[in-house]
Amino acid sequence: MSPDFVRRMSTPVPRYTSYPTAAQFRDTVGAQDFAAALTELADDTPFSLYVHVPYCKKLCWYCGCNMKVARTKEPVIRYLKALEAELLALARLGLSKHKISYMHWGGGSPNILTGEQILALAARIRDSFEIDATAEFAVEIDPREASASLAQALKRADVNRVSIGVQDFDPAVQAAINRQQSFEVTSACVDSLRDAGIDKINVDLVYGLPLQTRSGIEATVEQVLSLRPNRVALFGYAHLPARFAHQSIIDSKTLPDSVERFAQSQRAARILNAAGYVQIGLDHYALKDDPLALGPVRRNFQGYTTDTSENLVGIGASAISCVGSAYFQNVSSPAEYEKRIAATGLATTRGVKLTDEDCVRRYVIAKLMCDFSFSETDIRERFGALASRVILEGREMVEADTPGLLEKVEGGFVVTPRGQPFVRSIAACFDTYLDSDTRGSPAV
Repeated sequence: MSPDFVRRMSTPVPRYTSYPTAAQFRDTVGAQDFAAALTELADDTPFSLYVHVPYCKKLCWYCGCNMKVARTKEPVIRYLKALEAELLALARLGLSKHKISYMHWGGGSPNILTGEQILALAARIRDSFEIDATAEFAVEIDPREASASLAQALKRADVNRVSIGVQDFDPAVQAAINRQQSFEVTSACVDSLRDAGIDKINVDLVYGLPLQTRSGIEATVEQVLSLRPNRVALFGYAHLPARFAHQSIIDSKTLPDSVERFAQSQRAARILNAAGYVQIGLDHYALKDDPLALGPVRRNFQGYTTDTSENLVGIGASAISCVGSAYFQNVSSPAEYEKRIAATGLATTRGVKLTDEDCVRRYVIAKLMCDFSFSETDIRERFGALASRVILEGREMVEADTPGLLEKVEGGFVVTPRGQPFVRSIAACFDTYLDSDTRGSPAV
């Protein structure tokens, strides 16, 4: 694959964890709309719950999450009280009639909470809602703040999957992103989790970081494989200093260019595939017997998931919910979040209501991102006449595809192995909100 082709296909496009993306959220959608959407859910409709904990003990310069550094206990204590109040407000709106089918805590670093706080929050959720007996309960943790007692608390809270941030084990890369984390610390964290009875382990890696190289990525992946995680996520670093001011600390001259980034991702993918991991969508890998490899797979704000619920409720600062045909986001500032929760019980500050066409395009983009496929029959059966325009666009894409990114099949097309690394660019062709300079055939 030529460097020029890689550069041409590396134009920044959304990650498509939603459609429309968060860039289209507006403050014309608020708390009243969110409350109405919740009350309109049918009583037997399950939902997945996302809990956002926006605090860490240290600042990683590469971070693109909504987070703050907490140097004392007080901000976390105040925040937990607001989370509990939001849970009660949601229950009063009728959400208590619905089962939780999947739960995920993210951050920040949820393990900034003490073991007692983790158990108390989990108990509050169970007091407010019924959790399905088969529900997965996943928590993201920073292994630098892990311990045997934390692992025991997570197990007692019924956590059954843990995602561990690694990024890269190269000391030079770690210094460049202000995240010093040895392999020994990470390995000890994994051991403590397994000793506690939590054997579903995910590891998050990042490519495209400052000073990162292909050989360094290879060394990191090999070390991660020695831990035999069930899943590995391989994310590309997004350098957005205008949005995340702390990223400006990173010297942009030390960042790999688009060709090197692509080479790093492909090097890691080959090693993972050779070790028996199945690639899921764009950037996730799972052992063959893991539910993510067995499918079906969905894509939401946490990436690729086995969560089958159509409705996601997010609590906490900046958390996003998807209920019915609309997205709702809480205010991002923890302080403002606490004020709004204290005043009304809800903190929705913006969102978007999907049009009928949005719903068609959301489905098409999700199928491309998850299954690398476009089925005219499937789209017609689901959306009827509304599917006509999108189907026509799909046919035009196949006709214009000279680089071999797509393969025409009966009633649609599939993304070829050559095209799969660029599936976001392919999906972007169905995004009517992108600028004309960005949107268009990936073959151009």
